[in-house]
Amino acid sequence: MIVTFIYLLTNVAYLALLPLHGNPGAASDVLGRGIAFAESDRVGASAAYMIFGQSASYIMAGLIMVSTFGCNNGLILSGARLFHAMAKDGLFFRQAGELNGKGVPGYALVFQGVWASVLCLSGKYGDLLEYATFASLLFYIVTIAGVFILRKKEPEALRPYKAWGYPFLPLVYIILTSLICVDLLIYKPYSAGLGLLIVLAGVPVFFIRKKRVSSTTL
Repeated sequence: MIVTFIYLLTNVAYLALLPLHGNPGAASDVLGRGIAFAESDRVGASAAYMIFGQSASYIMAGLIMVSTFGCNNGLILSGARLFHAMAKDGLFFRQAGELNGKGVPGYALVFQGVWASVLCLSGKYGDLLEYATFASLLFYIVTIAGVFILRKKEPEALRPYKAWGYPFLPLVYIILTSLICVDLLIYKPYSAGLGLLIVLAGVPVFFIRKKRVSSTTL
């Protein structure tokens, strides 16, 4: 709720500092371009320019770097644990399931760190954000859909925590998130399509690894 409240306040600040509609021809006029035609869709940078002037771009770049590195830190640490669990199930490279002398999945951390670095250096921040957002939303949809599946497959399972508002609220979430994904595919086809392609590439890999595990077990 706190994050949502801050997000809403941020958007109120944008609307207070910049006009909603502007003129796309006002190339050097931040106020003239407005929110609709902010340069490179950088509405936050345009709003900061109205407060800090020419130094706004440096301030925003610094804040984005702090945010990106902080996000990477959490994703690398948590993502390595996912690789470790997948490797234990035979669905990822065997080395990722090994723990080093400190009891952490060292190989998985290195792999995740390298991949995160490649992504950070692969293009513009906006493209990376759109790619990562689309891919993440797909997994959020699958995760919430899992609530419905598990309720049906394992109705008697112990559930210390139950989804509030079930089934209405999870269903609304899936519908709205799916609409956002469709919107990204329509208006940002390159970055969103790349995210979709990478996610879909994991499907055959999953079944191939799963088949190998089954044949090894037999």
